[in-house]
Amino acid sequence: MIRYWLEQAIERYTRNGQRRFFETSDFPWVRELENAWPEMKAELDELLTHRARIPNFQDISEDQKALTEGEQWKTFFLFGYGHKVEANCARCPVMARHVQRIPNMQTAMISILMPGKHIPAHRGPYKGVLRYHLGLLIPGEPGQCRIRIEDETRAWVQGRSLIFDDSFEHEAWNDTDSLRAVLFVDFVRPLPFPLSWLNRIMIFRISRSQFIIEARDNAVRAAF
Repeated sequence: MIRYWLEQAIERYTRNGQRRFFETSDFPWVRELENAWPEMKAELDELLTHRARIPNFQDISEDQKALTEGEQWKTFFLFGYGHKVEANCARCPVMARHVQRIPNMQTAMISILMPGKHIPAHRGPYKGVLRYHLGLLIPGEPGQCRIRIEDETRAWVQGRSLIFDDSFEHEAWNDTDSLRAVLFVDFVRPLPFPLSWLNRIMIFRISRSQFIIEARDNAVRAAF
């Protein structure tokens, strides 16, 4: 009940409650991550030499079985609701260092879509966080790798960022014959007081849920 009320309050009483995509210029830390893209891309290139060891998303979070199967969507977790995956951060130290500078970062990972992968329409679990993507490796022609949020569709661009509210219905495509990789971060949605205070309490409760604990443990076990 509290969660539902809080999400309704975010939609009704904040200036950006109904926004799908956000202007990256409103978040000063974005420029720093984009400037570090060449170093992050080098870390990704090295990581992909071990591609067979990168876990499938559904092996980390069982809820993803409704969206993916086989080895079409892989994830390499750096942080999960504040918990640091030490071995993975050591393998990608530039990414780890930069995502830790994002204010109120909750989760950070590399999301890898295999050629031809389509993630069907779905909704994120909670409106109190926003999602950030940095294009690490974006193949094909402009628009072949893209994401739709409700009635707005945008393409990923290598070295550039997207910020969006994933609680709206969304889906994604990699319509190329190469893999697509983005740095994927969830961070606490900026809100006025007292909504900000209530939101932090809700996020803390979610972080202690069995679903999150199991996914976090799976990410640690899958680290290499």
